[in-house]
Amino acid sequence: MNYLRTTILLAGLTALFMGVGYLIGGAGGAVIALLIAAAMNLASYWNADKLVLSMHDAHEVDARTAPDLVRLVAELAQRAGLPMPRVYLMDNPQPNAFATGRNPQHAAVAVTTGLLQMLSREEVAGVIAHELAHIRNHDTLTMTITATIAGAISMLAQFGMFFGGHRDSNQGLGVIGTLLMVILAPIAAMLVQMAISRTREYAADNLGARISSRPDALASALHKISGAAQQIENYSAERNPATAHLFIVNPLTHHGIDNLFSTHPSVENRIAALERLAMEMGQGGFRQAAPAYPGRASGPWGNAADGGRRSPWG
Repeated sequence: MNYLRTTILLAGLTALFMGVGYLIGGAGGAVIALLIAAAMNLASYWNADKLVLSMHDAHEVDARTAPDLVRLVAELAQRAGLPMPRVYLMDNPQPNAFATGRNPQHAAVAVTTGLLQMLSREEVAGVIAHELAHIRNHDTLTMTITATIAGAISMLAQFGMFFGGHRDSNQGLGVIGTLLMVILAPIAAMLVQMAISRTREYAADNLGARISSRPDALASALHKISGAAQQIENYSAERNPATAHLFIVNPLTHHGIDNLFSTHPSVENRIAALERLAMEMGQGGFRQAAPAYPGRASGPWGNAADGGRRSPWG
């Protein structure tokens, strides 16, 4: 994603933030919201990655605490022509992952313990390569700042509901405006996220499959992750839904509005695109297997396949 598109996206979110400020406090509220948004954009550029990692209780690991995982990330980063990113682990049973950071020199890849337990090494490599593709495509800055501002818009809408909106019809829209704000502002922020997510995920799938040289492994990983995500709740993502678009597969359990406003393209379409890429690369297609279910591990990363030995993440 180029810097022009990033600028347009941030301008749209800032305008939405100002609109919510206007509904709460009229013209003065809009000015205050603009100042807050400017400060937030600046702070997000430097610190949003730390905030997102903190939201999901991610802790950094290294070659001593998670040697196999860190070695795999290093190998794939070298293939991608990227600096070694920081590696984080989330103690979360749902298999999933995301990347963050303002540029490739300040990037991080975070994976869940569930991902390492349920997926084979080749599948984990496909997922990590997908996240490295986001870093190489400079998606992570946009993704992370979008999550921060979208979350702030939702919080500001709730704040406006609590205070009842600005009741002076010359400056704000009063109670009706407040109700509209509470309903529409978070949806509008979600739609902005959706507008960039579709092409971003397809592009990262394509480049990630080329980095790992295994489109079939990434397709298999997407199949397993999407099946498990519908059964295993990701509590940190449910608490912070504005960060859902960061993950390789939508981490929100499919209740009601999650399906209607999904931030990701369908896994079936992504797998089909990877199958076409595999054919172009002269490889066999992905043969769909039964989805992994909670508690079952597959491959050398999990307990079921290694006779009870702890996974390499330690």
